[in-house]
Amino acid sequence: MITDVICEDPRWEEAGLEALSETAAQAVFAHLDLTGDWEVVVMGCDDARIAVLNADFRDKDKATNVLSWPSEERAADDAGGQPLSPVGPDPELGDIAISYDTCAREAAEAGKTFTDHVTHLAVHGILHLLGYDHIHDKDAALMEGLETEILGNLGIADPY
Repeated sequence: MITDVICEDPRWEEAGLEALSETAAQAVFAHLDLTGDWEVVVMGCDDARIAVLNADFRDKDKATNVLSWPSEERAADDAGGQPLSPVGPDPELGDIAISYDTCAREAAEAGKTFTDHVTHLAVHGILHLLGYDHIHDKDAALMEGLETEILGNLGIADPY
C-alpha cells in the first residue's frame, strides 16, 4: 500500500476513498516509473474542515477541492522542468486532504462521475507532493499533460 487514508467524514468510507486513493497513487508511480516504499497520507474531510486548512496554510478563507503538503521541496528550478525525484531514507512523501462536498459539487456541475473526479484530484494532489505545480504556464502544461496521461491509463477521460 502506498496510501494511508484517514476518513474524517464517514461519506468517504462509503465512497471508497481508500481504494480510489490507492489506485491513483499506483497509477502515478507506475507512470513516473517510481519504485520504492513511498507513503502518502490522504485525509477525506468536508468543506468546513478543508476551509479551515485552506485558511491556515494558504490564507484563503474558503473551501477547496484538494490541498497538499509535501514532506520536502521537490519542484524544478526552471518553469516546465522535471521535479526532483524523491530520495532519502524517509518514505513519507507528504499529505493531501480532499473535501467530499466540493468534489461532489464539482463532479455534478461538470457531468463527471464522483469516482472519476476524486481519482483525478488524488492524482493531482500526489503530483503536487512529487514537486509538480501549475502556477506558471509551462508547469501547468507539464502537470496537466501528466494528469491526462495517467487518468487515460485508468480509462478516465481528459479532465481538461
